[in-house]
Amino acid sequence: MRKYFVVFRVALADRLVYRADFFIATFLRFIPIITTILLWRAIYDGSQKVELGNLMYEQMVAYYLFLMISRAFGSMPRLATDIATDIRDGNLRKYLLQPIDYLGYNVSLRVAHKLVYFVMAATPYALVFWLCRRYLPGWPTGSMLLLSVFSLGLSFLIGFMFNSLMGLLGFWFLEVGSFIHVVMVMQYFLSGHMFPLSLLPAGLQSVVTNLPFAYETYYPTLLLLQRLDTGAAMHVISMQMVWVVVLGSAARIAWLRGLKRYAAFGG
Repeated sequence: MRKYFVVFRVALADRLVYRADFFIATFLRFIPIITTILLWRAIYDGSQKVELGNLMYEQMVAYYLFLMISRAFGSMPRLATDIATDIRDGNLRKYLLQPIDYLGYNVSLRVAHKLVYFVMAATPYALVFWLCRRYLPGWPTGSMLLLSVFSLGLSFLIGFMFNSLMGLLGFWFLEVGSFIHVVMVMQYFLSGHMFPLSLLPAGLQSVVTNLPFAYETYYPTLLLLQRLDTGAAMHVISMQMVWVVVLGSAARIAWLRGLKRYAAFGG
């Protein structure tokens, strides 16, 4: 594990080179929450309903606030594209010649990126949550807080495994950029990022909420929102662990089979 810790430290130093740029970019990501709050205010007023998708207006705003935290753990910007590019351009061969696991190497990079992101985002997060404090529920119990943190960690693994699997398709297809883009757009809707999945029709909701996307973002957000009791929270975590194993096994199988096809051209 020492070599992956070294990779983590190098990646951490690399992320901290442009601290000001990283901080400004992180801060600007919070601006859309303002338009989201105004949009849902107009939707609730127009519908003349107290609840939409079993959420009152204050709970809907809190949902999107906590959604930012869940997405920060589960999202993996450019991971799939970078893996596919390494395969296509021949850059993968330098990792194959070193005593290091390629997927483990990428995990170290992503952990470093997330750590820097949360350090830089701490101030904007605190400011936004303080300004919107009247929409937030009270502090959860200690056990529910631990379950929520554990769920967020599993959300990170689900996001990493799924994006790695998409990138490993580069072993079989020359160009997967368009396919990855389509999948990521689909993931944006099916993960509850665009709107809470409780707004979907009952039949469709029963299907979508069993996909890994929901366990990456939607359910961890409900845990933070304190919309699930302890039994439901344990069920969510159990399903997250199942998806981690399924996606992790699929990614490892894709990696091993892909290596048998790899010719290492370019680079």
